[in-house]
Amino acid sequence: MNQNKISTAMIAKLAMMTAISVVLLLIVRIPFPPAPFLVYDPADVPIYITAFAFGPIPGILVTFIVCFIQAFILGGDGLYGFLMHFIATGIVVLLIGAMYGKRKTKKRAMESLLASIIIGTVVMCGMNLVVTPLFMGVPTKVVWGMIPTIILPFNLIKLGVNSLITFVVYKRISGFLHKNIVTENKKA
Repeated sequence: MNQNKISTAMIAKLAMMTAISVVLLLIVRIPFPPAPFLVYDPADVPIYITAFAFGPIPGILVTFIVCFIQAFILGGDGLYGFLMHFIATGIVVLLIGAMYGKRKTKKRAMESLLASIIIGTVVMCGMNLVVTPLFMGVPTKVVWGMIPTIILPFNLIKLGVNSLITFVVYKRISGFLHKNIVTENKKA
């Protein structure tokens, strides 16, 4: 029975992080000046925090739900938007969840976020070369030309800002995220 309470608490916390992510997605939207079709939002911050707090699998679950809601319910870019957002956020979630989960220190948190900024940016440049021509009909040559001036800077900024916010906020709320689960384990 105690296991059900832990599962219920975990589900509630993942639902809360999903809801916070969707709210941020709706209220903070800043177009990227060189390419206004690219929009910064801090919706990934709660997802990154989920990966730090609970690991990569819960982080991927929240990522999937948020990406689905954005792409298909809130009028996002459909399958193209879902795929790009899921891969961009998913790679970060897997990296920080796996790296930080092995050694939970401030230094390791910084290392995992820095690695995710670099790897996430490289992956998104590659994904834009493959997915954008398929879904948007933009010639690969045009996408190549956008990488140094639009795609690379946008992803570095978005991943960098979201990572910085996550780093500043995570430890301040991690006690809350773990409180009920730890308390319930002590009762067992």
